[in-house]
Parts: sequence; structure tokens; C-alpha cells
Amino acid sequence: MAYEGFGTRGRQNGAFLLISFGVLLTLSVLVFLLTFVFERGITVVLENLTVGAGTALLLAVAALVLSVRVGHVNPATADGTDKIVSFVHLAVVVVLSLVGIVFAYTIAANHTLSGYAVTVEPTSTVGALPGLLVGIVFLDVLRRSTRPWSPEIGAGRTVARLLAVAVGAMAVLVLLELVAGIELAVVPILAIAVGGVSAATAVVTAGAHVSGRHLPTWIPPLSRMGAVAVGAFVVCCLHATVTGTDVGGTVGIAASGAIDWPFVMNPSKGLGIQKGVMPAMVGTIWLVLGAVVFAVPLAVGAAVFLTEYAEDSIFTRAVDIATNGLWSTPSIVFGLFGLAFLVPRFGGTPSIFASQLVLGFMLLPLVLITSREAMKSVPDEYRDASAALGVSKWETIRSVVVPASMPGVITGVILGVGRIAGETAPLLLVLNGPNFSTRSPGILSSFMVRVSLQPPFVHVSNPALLERASALPYQLYAVITAGVAAEEPFGWGTALVLLCVVLSFFAMGVASRRYFRRKLHQ
Repeated sequence: MAYEGFGTRGRQNGAFLLISFGVLLTLSVLVFLLTFVFERGITVVLENLTVGAGTALLLAVAALVLSVRVGHVNPATADGTDKIVSFVHLAVVVVLSLVGIVFAYTIAANHTLSGYAVTVEPTSTVGALPGLLVGIVFLDVLRRSTRPWSPEIGAGRTVARLLAVAVGAMAVLVLLELVAGIELAVVPILAIAVGGVSAATAVVTAGAHVSGRHLPTWIPPLSRMGAVAVGAFVVCCLHATVTGTDVGGTVGIAASGAIDWPFVMNPSKGLGIQKGVMPAMVGTIWLVLGAVVFAVPLAVGAAVFLTEYAEDSIFTRAVDIATNGLWSTPSIVFGLFGLAFLVPRFGGTPSIFASQLVLGFMLLPLVLITSREAMKSVPDEYRDASAALGVSKWETIRSVVVPASMPGVITGVILGVGRIAGETAPLLLVLNGPNFSTRSPGILSSFMVRVSLQPPFVHVSNPALLERASALPYQLYAVITAGVAAEEPFGWGTALVLLCVVLSFFAMGVASRRYFRRKLHQ
């Protein structure tokens, strides 16, 4: 028996304590690193930040709803370590509730809050872009909780058709504004009317539920009317964002000005002149997105071929060795390859496109390795069961193997993005933009599509991709090497923003992984 013998339990307890100490030490190093960077950079990042109380209240409410929705906030019903997590969630909910009360008081008392270089103005308007993001989150939450509503009487079916027509009309009109770039005055009028009726009906329905009264069956359920009201709010925010026109009055939606964040929203004009990271932050986001779009499909396709089709041979073993070697290759070597091979073939000068390809080459081996391991871990019983049902091999791969391995694939993408987002050495060679760029890369606005009678008939180009640009690690390197002691906080602020951008990509990756895991267990 493996567990028999004198001192076995003592050795097990000692191994458990040793492993726990290692985990605790790792977490401590991570927390200390984040806290150190946060403490050094938060002052310059938040300097002169001004936010409207209405926008801040909306963001606090959204965070509160997500905390209640995602976390377990009742410690009495939790066991073991879940009880500790539940206490943490409960504390977060209490803090967010108190913060929301403070913002509501700021609006009601018309009192300006100021402290730690941050000012909260007593304005009740909501910023269009924050409102759009919060509205999308609320729509997703309501979509998960909305039950199918199939009225059986004629009045109910009429109400359902009217709701569908109203939602469809709002969607078509706002899409027309978005595509054609025109302003339609009927959009906010229709959205306010639909949203007002829906919100009033939702309030009446909620009141009936609380009082225990029964409403006629032709009245839609609370979740359905709430979703329609939030959808109308999203349409108003999208209208304000696209057209730049405010919606409503003092309690409406402001197209701009709800948040003034100089360090994040302004460009830097050089050391000692104006601190800002907007162009560098946008450049980093485009570099990471381009690398992911280039590398992930190639890596997953190669993993499918090597795992599902290729036999175990010298070829596959050589590919494994080459992949591991590529992952271990120093980043400056990738940069030199890009400078010597890619740059001459794409415009002859360092550019965003060449940088995206170089970072994509760096990301490719890790995603390939993790994708292969994830596909190997899919039980063969899944493949056998699919084959027994007469499903073809490709259909089995597409509908069984790849979905089952997606959490592992996304884990590789998360780890790879963490590496390439902070790379500086290759960008010095293949991006080589201004140290403190004054404008953000206009990638979306620079796409040009031309149709001709000559093959390939459709020509798509984007001159902005062939321009130099800046990135957060590149700008951070410029600040550090300048050697000006007075600009040290600028460097720490840039590092904090870079850390937040990387953590944001992590958060999106973790959310995607949870989504696929939940789909697997349905």
C-alpha cells in the first residue's frame, strides 16, 4: 500500500505545507509587483482626472450588478475556501454600494467631490461611450435571464409583434446612421418613446410582483421589457457616439465631456511638455490584435493537421523540435528577421504591418504547442462516438475536437499576448516610430476598397498599416533612456497603463475561456 508506513502522514502534511508555501510565495511576488507599479504610477495616471457623477454612478451600478451576478455573496451557504471567496465578493458588493450612494448624493446635493487629483462633477448626464459599454453588458445579463415568452391570446401576440417591429426599426435606423454617416433625428425620438414605455411597463410589472397582484397575460414579463428599455438606451448611446449630438437634457446622454482623463486621452508632446499615452496605447492594441489575427488561425490549423491527420513520424517530431526552438528564440532575433526580410517587402520602411507579423511569428509557436496539447487531451471516446454515429472526420474535428480544446487554445493565446504586448526589442527595429507620437494610427478610417475589371477585381489597401507608429513599451523605453529624473513618474505611469492593457487582454481571454467551458458542460 502506498500510504502505509511510519511517518507517511507526516510526509504528506510536510509536502502539502511546502506546496502551499510555494503557491503563497508566488502569489506574494505577483501582488507585490502589481502593488509596487500601481503605487508608483497611479498619481501621474489620475492627475487632473474629471468625471461626471452620472457616468460614475452608472459604472458603479454596472460593476455592482456584475459582482452580484458572477460572485457568490452569501458566506452562510458556502463551504471551505468558497466561504473566503464569498466574503471577498460580499465586501466588494458593499464597497460598490457605498460608492454608488456617494455619487448619487453628489448629484442630489449638487456638490463637487475632489481629492487625490480626481474631481467628480455633480452632473447627471451619462457619457455616450461608457453608457454604450454598460448597456451592452446589461443586455447580455438580461439575455441570460430572459425566459421565452409565447403569448397564447391575440392581444399578447399583437404586443409581441409591436415590440419586435419597434426593436427592428431602432436597429435598422441606427445601423443606417452608422454605415451612411448621417444623422437621423427620428432615432432618439423613437428610442426615447420605446424605452419610456418599456421602462414604465417594467416598473408596473415589478410593482405587481412585489405586491403579489396578477397582471393580464398579454403584458410582457419584466425581463423582456427591461431588455427592450436597455436596448433603447444602447441605441441612444450609439446615436450620440456616431453623430456627436447629445440626447436629452440635464439627465440625458452626453456625446463627449463626461470623462476628461488627460494622461490616457491626450498624446505626449515630449518630456516636460505634456504627459499622455493615447497614441502609444492605440498602437499597442493594434499590434496585439494584428498579431493574434495572424497567428491564432495558423497555429490552430497546424495543430489540427499535426494531431488529427499526420502520423507520428520524423516529420512531426521535427516540427515539435522546431516549434520549441522558435518559442525559445530571443525576441531581438525575430526583430532582426523582420528588419531584413519583412520590411523590404512591405513598403521598405518600418511599419505597423511588419510589427504585427513579427509579433505574430513570436506568438505562433506557443499557441501551436498549447493547441496540440489541448487536442491530445480530448478523449478518444469522443471521436469514436462521433464516428459511430456516421459523422465524417472533418465534422468530428470541427464540432467535437476543436470546441473541446478551445479552453486550452485560449490559455495559450493569453500567455502569448502577455509576452508580445510588452516586447520592446523587435519594435525598435520594425516599428521605429516617433518616441512621443502626437496622433493615433487611423487603421479603421484608412481602409480603401477599389473594384476594377482586372484580376483580382477587388483591391483592398490600408496605407496606415504601412506607417510608423508608437507603442507603450516603445514609449516607456524612450522615457527611461532619456535619463531625466523629473520624468520618472511619467515612466511609471506609462508602465501602469501598459500593465492595465495587458490585464485587459487577460480578462477578455479568461472570459472567453469560461464561456467555452460553460458551453462544454451544457
